Amino acid sequence: MNEHDQRPLVGVAHVVLQTDRMEDSARFLRTIGMRSIFDGPQVSVYEMRGGTHLILMLEDKIVAGDAPFDLMVDDLHETHQRFTSLGLAPSPIEALPNIDHEVFRVREPAGHDITFYSSHASGKPT
Repeated sequence: MNEHDQRPLVGVAHVVLQTDRMEDSARFLRTIGMRSIFDGPQVSVYEMRGGTHLILMLEDKIVAGDAPFDLMVDDLHETHQRFTSLGLAPSPIEALPNIDHEVFRVREPAGHDITFYSSHASGKPT
């Protein structure tokens, strides 16, 4: 490690989302701001901040519900407004003062609810 590198020593490498609607879920991930690394019929890979990759995996049957991860954005209100204008129907923004966040949810095409949090990063390099 470079002595001037102030980033934490570890980061999340991969998160997985299963879908039974690969094309629709892939389009959704690109729409919300993920960068496509690889689009395939069974597995697709999308990049997020910090180099974390979301692995989208095709399954015959999934159980819809809360996604196994949540996301954080710099400007939650702008993101909510953008998602609304895109027709993604985000839930109303809620304040969570006990953890110093605001939050909303969006349902992706396979039925997973993805939670978006306001950022409260330390301000140091990540």
